[in-house]
Amino acid sequence: MEYTQEMKNRLKRIEGQIRGVLRMLEEEKDCKEVVTQLSAARSAIDRTIGVIVGSNLEQCLRDQMEKGKYEERDLVKEAVQLLVKSR
Repeated sequence: MEYTQEMKNRLKRIEGQIRGVLRMLEEEKDCKEVVTQLSAARSAIDRTIGVIVGSNLEQCLRDQMEKGKYEERDLVKEAVQLLVKSR
């Protein structure tokens, strides 16, 4: 699968969020603030997983359609399993 610059940029932003949380810990910020930032990072990771799985599913469907081996049910099942596994 080809990973786009958008996907990489998302992960770089998440990396920055995590660094920010570490800085908050070092500065002994309030627990509520830390948890809020961690929740935001987790949400960003979940959205990134969705983008990657969705892009992969789309590419697999296109590839299989070109090869005449189109079995949408199996690909969708695999995509759903990836999403469930990521939780």
